[in-house]
Amino acid sequence: MDLILTSNIDDGDGFYDELLTAHADLSKDESDAYNARLILILCNHIGDRQVLRQALAAASAEASAP
Repeated sequence: MDLILTSNIDDGDGFYDELLTAHADLSKDESDAYNARLILILCNHIGDRQVLRQALAAASAEASAP
């Protein structure tokens, strides 16, 4: 399986609103911890190490883009 980098979430705007709401009353540290837990939960759900490696590489490329 390959990593999907195109929009693939039903009602992406609605999900983004839910994600922002989940962070609304959190401090920076709490928000960071929430993100870490969410990432690990989703990585566990994906479970495919090749896809996870592709995601790590894509995130690194995005972080270094101007």
